[in-house]
Amino acid sequence: MTDPATTADCLKLTSYFGERQRVGGRFLADAQLDLFGKRQIATSVLLRGAEGFGLKHHLRTDRLLTLSEDLPLVSIAVDTRPQVDAVLEELRAVQQTGLVTLERARMLRGEIGPVVLPEELHEATKLTIYVGRQERVYRVPAFVAVCDLLHRRGVAGATVLLGVDGTAHGERKRARFLAGNADVPMMIIAVGSGERIGRVLPELGALLRRPLITLERVRVCKRDGDLIERPHALPGTDNHGMAMWQKLMIFTSEGALHDGQPVHRAIVQRLRRSGARGATALRGIWGFTGDHVPHGDRLLQLGRRVPVLTVVIDSPERIAASFAAVDELTGNHGVVTSEMVPALAAITGTDRHGGLRLARHSY
Repeated sequence: MTDPATTADCLKLTSYFGERQRVGGRFLADAQLDLFGKRQIATSVLLRGAEGFGLKHHLRTDRLLTLSEDLPLVSIAVDTRPQVDAVLEELRAVQQTGLVTLERARMLRGEIGPVVLPEELHEATKLTIYVGRQERVYRVPAFVAVCDLLHRRGVAGATVLLGVDGTAHGERKRARFLAGNADVPMMIIAVGSGERIGRVLPELGALLRRPLITLERVRVCKRDGDLIERPHALPGTDNHGMAMWQKLMIFTSEGALHDGQPVHRAIVQRLRRSGARGATALRGIWGFTGDHVPHGDRLLQLGRRVPVLTVVIDSPERIAASFAAVDELTGNHGVVTSEMVPALAAITGTDRHGGLRLARHSY
């Protein structure tokens, strides 16, 4: 992606684990976010999932109080390559299990001018915007203003995810009880054509006080039930013999049902029964898919109309099987994207020395 004056290479470090997972007598989530704060990571956010499972197929869900104490968590940290590489070395000593991915992206911040995003056949752009929980634009919540703008500009879909901890511009911003939590980060994940995303970037830069945005390439597989393209057909390993990974992202709404239950729950249950290695559903607070008007519920009042983002990461062979199930379950609703995860993956589990097992791919 272009215009080096306004964009920079960055890495996105994402971890998937359980809320009750501990390391050294403390919760892994706290250890991770302390590390991101100490390293002054440009932006990071901790998200609490609604439902999911990992390699052991233990279901974590918020449907039953007895299980809700161990919900799935996702942490995302974004910064330049040297910063993330330094964090990764320390993460090896902290995280012993779970799934970690490290992906390349382009980061924009400060004054954002026009950016031309080259497109390849069937490819699109994933746009992630980081804002503060109480940040406002002309007396309107920033996430609402951003979604309205993206919808008007014909972007395929967007989901707003509420963070409970994180860093913003290198400063730790942790949610606290009875506090305003104005600067605790939120993520707005949107998908659209490179042309549409490129055109809207200067408007986003003018809209936000301190914009911090990342761009990644994805393939839009489905939109509003219509099949556009299937996920990339990839070999199981790259030219160096390293395992290849793929990711599906399914943007739906809690009000979209399949056989009487929300689509995201049906997807998680179907994939768990079929032997997929893992899936995580993240409940949003606002967003839209396709031509539907942006919608949701008031902040912290989660209801049946809120958008949901479900993430599936697996081998290309298993992703092909998972997509068949996702295709069936999203027959009338949602946006489905696929992307490669080729840069670096930390595979679920530990090595024989007890450290996090990493598989490095060439950049």
